[in-house]
Amino acid sequence: MSDTVISVENLSKSYFIGHGGPREKNPMLRDMIVRHARNYARKAIDMARGRQIIQGDSVEEFWALKDVAFEVKRGEVVGIIGRNGAGKSTLLKILSRITEPTSGRIVLNGRVASLLEVGTGFHPELTGRENIFLNGAILGMPRADIKRKFDEIVDFAGVEKFLDTPVKRYSSGMYVRLAFAVAAHLEPEILIIDEVLAVGDAEFQKKCLGKMKDVAGQGRTVLFVSHNLAAVRQLCSKGLMLVNGKVAMIDTASKVADQYLQDMVESRSDRFRVNDTGYTGMCLVNSEEVPITAVFADQEAYVKIEVMISSGMNVHCGFTIFDQRDVPLVLCASEYGGVVLNDGKQTFRIRLQNELLQPGTYRIEGAVWDKDHVYHQDDYLCQFQIIPSASHEMHGRSSSAQFVSREPWLQTSHHLAQVPQ
Repeated sequence: MSDTVISVENLSKSYFIGHGGPREKNPMLRDMIVRHARNYARKAIDMARGRQIIQGDSVEEFWALKDVAFEVKRGEVVGIIGRNGAGKSTLLKILSRITEPTSGRIVLNGRVASLLEVGTGFHPELTGRENIFLNGAILGMPRADIKRKFDEIVDFAGVEKFLDTPVKRYSSGMYVRLAFAVAAHLEPEILIIDEVLAVGDAEFQKKCLGKMKDVAGQGRTVLFVSHNLAAVRQLCSKGLMLVNGKVAMIDTASKVADQYLQDMVESRSDRFRVNDTGYTGMCLVNSEEVPITAVFADQEAYVKIEVMISSGMNVHCGFTIFDQRDVPLVLCASEYGGVVLNDGKQTFRIRLQNELLQPGTYRIEGAVWDKDHVYHQDDYLCQFQIIPSASHEMHGRSSSAQFVSREPWLQTSHHLAQVPQ
């Protein structure tokens, strides 16, 4: 039997989207009649040809996926990453046989269980107990096997009090807990998980990651879509990055995550600079001054910054570290650290107290200013990840640690330390 359980060949998916034409402030009746007549004629032709009816004055063909090709071996855990709109969810829907591709071919060798969005595969009028048996039947599981796994599913989901309640009355968190428990415990050969796990709390996400590790350890295949790159690094052996519906990179999960972070820093910055004053570089480094994009929770790391100051300027620099929910956590400013910024290029290194941060993805926003002006501001100077270490526990840790300030730049949790030249 072949080790390849998923084979995707030149897969493409297009949608037709409608656009409204320009609207005049006081349109003439004649123009309105002509426009509506043209729309009705186009819709009639589409209906006669069996095409989808699109609302709008004009129609554009949008390719959500274009010539996607890859293979997944038995037992591999593949992390699929990309920006919103890159085509990740469309790809998973095609692999789950929810959506038909426009062109291309996929071959799946094994039973597929998918968790793509809250409530997928559940009947809202049925109870949790009934939905467990319904999902098992859909997966082709014998009733005896479902009964054997039933107590384990209920215990994992933690919904025993509401087992005989219609799932339409469940919260989104309860929905996801039960849906994941069913998908993971009914022994599919291929498990497909979308970003839906973000609905659960930190403890449940930890349980899910552990269960997916167990599933992979049993020789089954997992496709995992998430914006939590730390989880992708921790769980996945291979990474696949989608950009504008195309495969941009396939490699180890760590290398793909590094490239994704680098692309985010290069393209998602809202920046401006006055004269030559401002940041010329920022990155995370380890104790040996080697640049890194990910750090273990118990590993020593520093934020290294390079700043250029024009002659005669008396300015300050500082930065804020934000989590993936855009909550400011760590504030640092030379103005309150007793650091003098001299003319020319200077390099500073600030120890990162990563042991107090949750595993996840963080970005650094920085600025250079004086009492009258902001000379440089950039909201994506650097992006990095905190990865759980063997001794690190997410449970019981505050996601905002102890650094939160409502007034950035007015407080500091670190002092700038100049790197010896």
